[in-house]
Amino acid sequence: MANGDIEVAVIGGGAAGIGAARRLRDAGVKALILEARDRLGGRAWTIEAGGFPVDLGCGWLHSAKRNPWTAIAGAQSRTIDRTPPPWARTAPQPGLTAAEADEMRAALWALHERADALPESEPDCTLADLLEPGGRWNAIIDAISGYYSGAELARISARDLGRYADDGVNWRVVEGYGAAIVAHGADLDVAFDSAVTRVDHAGRHIRIETKRGTVEADAAIMTLPSALIAADENLFAPTLPDKRRAAAGLPLGHDDKLFLSLADAEAFEPETRAFGNPRRVDTAAYQLRPFGRPMIECYFGGALAAALEKGSEAAFFDFARNELIGLYGGDFARRIAPLALHDWSGDPFARGAYSYALPGHADDRAALAAPLDGRLFFAGEACSREDFSTAHGAYLTGVAAAEQAIKAIRRRGR
Repeated sequence: MANGDIEVAVIGGGAAGIGAARRLRDAGVKALILEARDRLGGRAWTIEAGGFPVDLGCGWLHSAKRNPWTAIAGAQSRTIDRTPPPWARTAPQPGLTAAEADEMRAALWALHERADALPESEPDCTLADLLEPGGRWNAIIDAISGYYSGAELARISARDLGRYADDGVNWRVVEGYGAAIVAHGADLDVAFDSAVTRVDHAGRHIRIETKRGTVEADAAIMTLPSALIAADENLFAPTLPDKRRAAAGLPLGHDDKLFLSLADAEAFEPETRAFGNPRRVDTAAYQLRPFGRPMIECYFGGALAAALEKGSEAAFFDFARNELIGLYGGDFARRIAPLALHDWSGDPFARGAYSYALPGHADDRAALAAPLDGRLFFAGEACSREDFSTAHGAYLTGVAAAEQAIKAIRRRGR
């Protein structure tokens, strides 16, 4: 697409950017996605490992009944697996009886209910402040926080989590969530390998500098992860200190998934779940035989993931192997081998997994999402008040930003 034809530049080709670009195209607005990678999807990424599609990024259709990706994936003739997730089912685990597993889950939901009940009129606090003092399951609840928020409870705003909207329905895309998201953007106009280094919004047109040259547009929709916005004071010209402050209040957590092959997998029931040690914070979670496949999906979060990221894939594998040996015996080591891992914090175009709000910073989501001058718009999971940290939250903010851009362009009479 020639420079002069671009009405809206969409910066970033993840779920938000794809949602924005498709809505713009449907409205007859000429848009171009500027994507730093050589692929679409952003933090949604399906690869093949062990002969199966696996999601190194987002993998669950959270709030699946109202999640727009559910319908999109269905329209692509993809298979929606409606099996209840392991964390919602009663089953004994190594080191936990079924009754203890239920008790642990009840303690976790009680914490969420206390966050939900926090009045908007009261000062914010940390999620750790809402734990039952001396609670038996506090350590594993802190570990679980690492899996879904990327940080421990003491770093997370209770108000922000209380605002999160969840219908409790969690499904999966058998062929890969990331694959469905990428396919939704397959026919859009995209400039790959076009990392944006500067957005000059001082003149009549917005000038966007990329490693492949400069693009001019009437408006731009910024969908970069909050960590990238917070880190670069020269990203915008003139600078936007309020946006940087808001982004800094919404850091990206540490979340990584390691996939292992599993020999003699039939010894386990599909979707078996286990914690390395349910009495520790620095432990991983393991889902054995996801979709019935001969593999293990290992979840690392928070400070544990951050520490392992300083090593290599071998550090993750060694940790998982030692925990699994502790659960299933020394002979288990011969049954597993590493298949795939991606360090999201070390990814230069992500620098983390997904956002959480620091205590006192829940309102930074609205501050980050607010448009500027009817020409610069913002989207991405960190901009979502109720669906943050999800691909559907990103998508919905992208569509909303596109609607704002469409109205602004029509007001100007383009």
